[in-house]
Amino acid sequence: MTNECIETRRLEALLLPIVDGHRRDPGLLLQILRAVQDALGYLPAAALTVIARALNLPRARVEGVAGFYSFLHLAPVGRYRVLFSDNITDRMLGSVELMDRLCNRLWIERGKVSEDGLVSVDTTSCTGMCDQGPALLVNGQALTRMSAERIDRISELIRAETPLADWPSEYFVVEDNIRRRDAVLTAQSPAGEALQAAIARGADAMLAEMKISNLRGRGGAGFTTYIKWESARRATCRHEPPARYVVCNADEGEPGTFKDRILLSSYADLLFDGMSVAGVTIGASKGLVYLRGEYAYLLPALHENLERRRRSGLLGPALCGHADLAFDIDIHLGAGAYVCGEETALLESLEGKRGVPRIRPPFPVSEGYLGQPTVVNNVETLCKAALIAVNGGAWFAALGTKQSTGTKLLSISGDVETPGIYEYPLGVSVAQVLNDCGAGNAQAVQISGPSGTCLAMHEFSRRIAFEDVSTAGAFMVFGAHRDMFEVARNFAHFFAHESCGFCTPCRVGTALVANCMDKISNGLGSQYDIREIFKIHRLLHAASHCGLGQSACNPLFDTLNKFRPAYERRLRSLDFEPAFDLDQALASARQMTGRDDPAAHFGLAARVPGVES
Repeated sequence: MTNECIETRRLEALLLPIVDGHRRDPGLLLQILRAVQDALGYLPAAALTVIARALNLPRARVEGVAGFYSFLHLAPVGRYRVLFSDNITDRMLGSVELMDRLCNRLWIERGKVSEDGLVSVDTTSCTGMCDQGPALLVNGQALTRMSAERIDRISELIRAETPLADWPSEYFVVEDNIRRRDAVLTAQSPAGEALQAAIARGADAMLAEMKISNLRGRGGAGFTTYIKWESARRATCRHEPPARYVVCNADEGEPGTFKDRILLSSYADLLFDGMSVAGVTIGASKGLVYLRGEYAYLLPALHENLERRRRSGLLGPALCGHADLAFDIDIHLGAGAYVCGEETALLESLEGKRGVPRIRPPFPVSEGYLGQPTVVNNVETLCKAALIAVNGGAWFAALGTKQSTGTKLLSISGDVETPGIYEYPLGVSVAQVLNDCGAGNAQAVQISGPSGTCLAMHEFSRRIAFEDVSTAGAFMVFGAHRDMFEVARNFAHFFAHESCGFCTPCRVGTALVANCMDKISNGLGSQYDIREIFKIHRLLHAASHCGLGQSACNPLFDTLNKFRPAYERRLRSLDFEPAFDLDQALASARQMTGRDDPAAHFGLAARVPGVES
């Protein structure tokens, strides 16, 4: 028997129980890949072959999925995989310097694995810990409030190969940091109250209450929840057996957003009640939570909560004692892909595929998860639906404004005295929020993350509402001492990194924008490059496949219009200036040959009499 056959047998013995534990379901491919990586440390080619055979899938599809997600690794990584949050607010708190400090102490280069395979250090876009950064992930576990002292201690723990379980517990503390409470954050409804209220009302009456409430989605798009639920309820099930689904989008990957983290950690019963209310209203028997990979630390408590609800009859068959009702909830863990926050990309990921957004129509309410009618709602939306089931639609409609009913949770970070979660009735002014969080020196606020809107000081009278400034929840504050060009450059690199690569305009356009910003930063920019950014912005907005590409230039467009001097003071000339310096590129050749005369410099020899170039 060859060594290859022996290795295959060994992998089969190790991995087939994992595949069998996931019912050999191709739709659970992402979960299987995560479990296999946990067992092996990474995903070697032979393991992908074993998985493909066991699931009866083309091997190319398995490898394609494994290569799509940033938390899955096709090559070995360190036994300690350290990822620093590269979000702009973490950078403002010194994350870059702390990462350099750790690399220096471990004698390792960023993005590489140490020679002994012990450790690798790199960045990830955002950990969802913007209110308590700088933050990082070690083997998927979140660590907060990093400092030079903590980094030094972590380097010692890694060198000593100390298990994560034995690291100081205070490193892993994730606080809620709730600063202002309103309807949701003051809710004290016992588990199941909202579900029982919805069952008592009946599906038609519950839909009527949702219509009265005028609840709109809190994930950023602001689509009317009642219309989405009614459409899914009336849609025809196109496959056998007929089924409908409720999907909770808990993949809050937008930098600067962390409100769902608080709801998942401290208000999970309200969320699960909201999902159950949606289920009994649209006639679904299954709910799925798509949890972002950075929140893996929440999984044990969430699973325990679901088991407790099952024991209490709040999940499963004979729901709340009604033999004709059934609803259960599963949790699927993401693996580091910002684009999966888009609802159709999320559905693709739930089905065990690459998270590439679908072409719409058809919409998820008619053909969603597994081709069946599906409601996809944000965590905050579903929590509010639970409150509407308890208190009624008129109660909710009395909060906020006529067009923007209810309250909104804001994730506030950046140059403020008290970062954290603030809940306000919709219609609150930006100035009021800034005053409450202690941001007296603000020059700009980025609303709804990089894909949102950047407001300058003269716009602080505007209001958080769907009819004015809508938001998924991020509220990033930048003081007068911040360089808005560097803020925009960070966002440009974020979009270039997170593009799924499906469509050429986004794949190429986001990279070109990041290159333009780097060129300007390096002192080689010109007005030509600024004009190019505007041209690429128009192209991306018109031709990209999904919202990621369409909104990728928003922060650059806003900062160019409102903080143009931050760009222009870096410009080298008014005309085009190449970013590539051929003479500088020849420096290493001059050093090796020991020459530094005019003839060894590109373009210099022609300017020296008697010397041929």
